[in-house]
Amino acid sequence: MIKYKTIWVSIFTIFLALTVNFFYPEIKLPADIQIDKLVVFKSKRQLLAYSNGQLVKTYKISLGRQPIGDKEFEGDKKTPEGLYFINDKNPSSGYHKNLGISYPNNDDIEYAKRLGKPTGGDIKIHGLRNKTGLIGKFHRWFDWTLGCIAVTNSEIDELYEAVKIGTPIDIKS
Repeated sequence: MIKYKTIWVSIFTIFLALTVNFFYPEIKLPADIQIDKLVVFKSKRQLLAYSNGQLVKTYKISLGRQPIGDKEFEGDKKTPEGLYFINDKNPSSGYHKNLGISYPNNDDIEYAKRLGKPTGGDIKIHGLRNKTGLIGKFHRWFDWTLGCIAVTNSEIDELYEAVKIGTPIDIKS
């Protein structure tokens, strides 16, 4: 009897913790702020947003399914590393909204060419797949993209408004 009670208390505690985590509000990006630099630390699963040299927010992220190492070619499921720029904004993508990353650059193209493989492209910072937004912060539990950087839908809404095309993004291992 005590064994079953312990199991049910454990299940309830886990459920309660997950519920609190899901509904606990995250700090919002200050209104009317302009992000002028993004830095990604893949190993920490963090995207840092800067304005005028000051860190204004840190986002928890998910990456490509093979997060270790630099992207080498199309289909390797790795997130690229290096200095890129935000080169596109799409308000109605298949993943809520997205910010395009200027991958591939000339070095990426040359490297993939030496491998005899296509470079790929369409690397984005994006929200969750349309109609799956209820997953919310739980998407961070694993790396699930094909090489993109994923945040929650409310977070991509913030970034979409605060980041201009041409903003540098430095993606580090």
